[in-house]
Amino acid sequence: MALFVLHLPPPPLSPHPPNPNPNPNPNPRRRPSLHLRTFPLPRARWRGATAPRSSLGSAPSPSPSPSVDGDALRRGAAALVLHLAASIFVLLGLGARASALASATPPLPSPSPAAAASETDHAVESSDTPQAAEDEEWRAAFETWKAKIYELTVPLRIVALRGSIPPSWTKDFIQAQGRRLKLILEYRGSLDSIFSELCLASEKGRVQPKSAMASDIVSIGDSWLSYAVRKGLIEPIKDAEEHDWFRNLSEKWKVYLCRNSKGELDSSGDIWGAPYRWGTMVIAYKKSKFRKHNLKPIEDWEDLWRPELAGKIAMVDSPREVVGAVLKRLGASYNTKDIDLQVNGGREEVLKSLRALQRQVRLFDNVYYLKSFGIGDVWVAVGWSSDVIPAAKRMSNVAVIVPKSGTSLWADLWNRGNNFTRHAQRGKALTST
Repeated sequence: MALFVLHLPPPPLSPHPPNPNPNPNPNPRRRPSLHLRTFPLPRARWRGATAPRSSLGSAPSPSPSPSVDGDALRRGAAALVLHLAASIFVLLGLGARASALASATPPLPSPSPAAAASETDHAVESSDTPQAAEDEEWRAAFETWKAKIYELTVPLRIVALRGSIPPSWTKDFIQAQGRRLKLILEYRGSLDSIFSELCLASEKGRVQPKSAMASDIVSIGDSWLSYAVRKGLIEPIKDAEEHDWFRNLSEKWKVYLCRNSKGELDSSGDIWGAPYRWGTMVIAYKKSKFRKHNLKPIEDWEDLWRPELAGKIAMVDSPREVVGAVLKRLGASYNTKDIDLQVNGGREEVLKSLRALQRQVRLFDNVYYLKSFGIGDVWVAVGWSSDVIPAAKRMSNVAVIVPKSGTSLWADLWNRGNNFTRHAQRGKALTST
């Protein structure tokens, strides 16, 4: 391969005469125009025959060597050098003009320290005032939320007496608490069984998961309240005075629920229960049977000892109510504390009347006494108003009376079982942290 060295002469000067105008830019606001003269590049001419296009499958024919004119090549190179020089000149000129303009522009005056501080304070005040108000609003809302008292826990397990809670109560309660509430409602056949579970857990010192003691809320009768407090089976209800349900109670109820640690009535003691239903002891009898056998209507407790009613009576199996009926027959009170001093004839007379009542009553039971009354096995039913009145409404020719000499008032209470196992776990968790 041969190496060719090409020597280019200096570019020719422009044949045009210089501009006679000494001021190249008569309009100072108009930038001067740069006129460049371009030279067309010469085209290479091929000498020889044009190479034919090769078709598929045919070998290409050798291309002829081009022949270039030397003078035309020199003129094109000179024009290219002139283009490059003009471009460099324009770029340098624009940079110098920009530097001159930048140096000629006066600097902006810096604000005084007082003005800067005023502007800063104004900006801080205008931006912090809404933020401070919003923070204060959120702080007040948070304090209100912390002060709110939540009466229920989630999930909530309740052990109650069967038939003591209407279905509408459960529905309304769930709707009021929301969907997040997990209500576990368990029923027992009698208040005796609930009280026995509480006593058993306390004696063994161990609480089974399904025990009534392990529940969040448990129902007991008011007649067991003093004993439950004295034996430590239940806990007091903290801050009950601040709740609406306690404020709406009459003073008699408030006094009755306040007990000291011995279970005795004490107006300055703790509140140990929340009554959710109450009633009395009533007597129901079949009017059709009494008219048929020409019997006098029942009016008082004394009528239960009439010979013609022997074997025709069904009664609840409750020592308090049975002994209370005996005391009322003898002219004493349900709440008699000293039988020998407050009852005529003392203990012997009470036992004598009690044995006579046992011969009169055909069935002592808390569940089936109303069924026996409904099918006609017995003509008289003695029980709680919450049981007797609804059953009497479903029957015909039935009368329900409250004894003239007085009767007992009862109440079913919501209580918190003294789950000592739960307290031990909480104490262990606190000490571990």
